[in-house]
Amino acid sequence: MTVAQIASTITDGPLPFRLTAFDGSQAGPPDVPGLHIGNRRALNYLLTAPGDLGLARAYVAGDMDMTGVHPADPYELLRLMDDELRLRRPSAGEIVELVRGVGLKTLLPVAPPPQEATPRWLRVTQGLGHTRRRDSSAIGRHYDVSNEFYESVLGPSMTYTCALYPTADTTLEQAQEAKHALVFDKLGLEPGDRLLDVGCGWGSMVRYAARRGVRALGVTLSRQQADWGRRAVQEEGLGDLAEIRYLDYRDVPETGFDAVSSIGLTEHIGVRRYPDYFARLHDKLRPGGRLLNHCITRPRNDTAVKPEPFIDRYVFPDGELTGSGRVIVAMQDAGFDVRHAENLREHYAMTLRDWCANLHRDWDSCVADVGEGTARVWGLYMAACRLSFERNNIQLFQVLGVKPTDKGDSRVPLRPWWHG
Repeated sequence: MTVAQIASTITDGPLPFRLTAFDGSQAGPPDVPGLHIGNRRALNYLLTAPGDLGLARAYVAGDMDMTGVHPADPYELLRLMDDELRLRRPSAGEIVELVRGVGLKTLLPVAPPPQEATPRWLRVTQGLGHTRRRDSSAIGRHYDVSNEFYESVLGPSMTYTCALYPTADTTLEQAQEAKHALVFDKLGLEPGDRLLDVGCGWGSMVRYAARRGVRALGVTLSRQQADWGRRAVQEEGLGDLAEIRYLDYRDVPETGFDAVSSIGLTEHIGVRRYPDYFARLHDKLRPGGRLLNHCITRPRNDTAVKPEPFIDRYVFPDGELTGSGRVIVAMQDAGFDVRHAENLREHYAMTLRDWCANLHRDWDSCVADVGEGTARVWGLYMAACRLSFERNNIQLFQVLGVKPTDKGDSRVPLRPWWHG
């Protein structure tokens, strides 16, 4: 059985992309992006882990290539597959023929690429879910890739969260600055105020606030992020106002902050830990203090919280997503007066588009830095996430909450006070 015959067995209707294979077989239109199955191990990956995990294994290992697109940005191929590819379950007779055609050896699992994390059920060796030890391991796996790699992909802002695009022609750097301005304004920060930024990354929000006279503390579980952020603080001469610590947010001893920003951390917390998470942030604030929670969410609140296998194994181990409603409920139950929520999902699609463009521009240096397999993971992940935001499979919500006084006063203006 040829690879093209296998494809026709598991698809419903004509193949929408170009398929070529090591055995000389081919299928699909000739003038569109496609896949090249380079060897039998690629078949093994695809057949033993159907869906996005098998495709990722074959692609990251280099056994399968995407044609007609650059590996830094395979968006057009993914869009084509999402629009027109229809898979079907073969009949019992077809399955028998498929097994005969490929041979039992092709259906025996082989080791995945080294970029793949262990299955979620095996991670108990690193501790129970969302303990300090296991969270540290998960964060380090994703963020301690290479600061040089992130500089190439993220650009000068070193900001690994959704940007804000006031217009269609806004640049990535302008959009990240606009995002920081929006968070700053929503929090109502003034010179002399104290800000806690949890999951601070490379410290971009901390430095933005410090440049405006705010005393800002950022904490992260990534050593490389903390080291880079500390250097940036010193280089900008902000050491008297800004501090970045390699520290779990649960271990911050200070309290009485005027504001807390959580920009891209909630995805790593675990949905069952939301009550504890928001209660801790509530405790860090003075009465009248504000929390801005910025995180990826799902469009519904009743769906599974675990991500797809590719994201869980290659990108965000132990990550969990839920609907914005559950985020708001958890904040309210922790004592926050929720004042505003907005969905910025289109902005995240544009952010990912620009990150892919940066990776494309610096592809050779990124491959030299982290290896082609890891660079392929990032191109695939960012392009797939861009499509998911565009198709409303995932969203990006900012939720603003206030810790009211004992008398219920939240000390906010009668109408929204920010721009953007």
